[in-house]
Amino acid sequence: MIFFWAFVIGGLICVIGQIMFDVFKLSPAHTLSILVISGAVLDGIGWYEPLIDFAGAGVTVPITSFGNSLVHGAIQEAETHGLIGVVTGMFEVTSAGISAAIIFGVIGAIFFKPKG
Repeated sequence: MIFFWAFVIGGLICVIGQIMFDVFKLSPAHTLSILVISGAVLDGIGWYEPLIDFAGAGVTVPITSFGNSLVHGAIQEAETHGLIGVVTGMFEVTSAGISAAIIFGVIGAIFFKPKG
């Protein structure tokens, strides 16, 4: 059943993003920012963790999870290191994903040639 809910909730997040493109005519940058901020707000009010428990990868794969990671890391480190932990926590939690994206992007650029 977890696969069903992951598909439904993840698909709903994608539908919301597509509606932002098609109906509200928002740019990709605006849509991305709104989805990241919504993930951050949901984690800030404590609703994202129960959503992860319910839908699993359906909410950890979309871009809303990046906002969740930023806030979650900031809150976690702020509890132990104070104000400086807010900044370092965001970088500590998200650095692996950002590093992987950069590394795989460079590898892809080395091995593949763009069509043009």
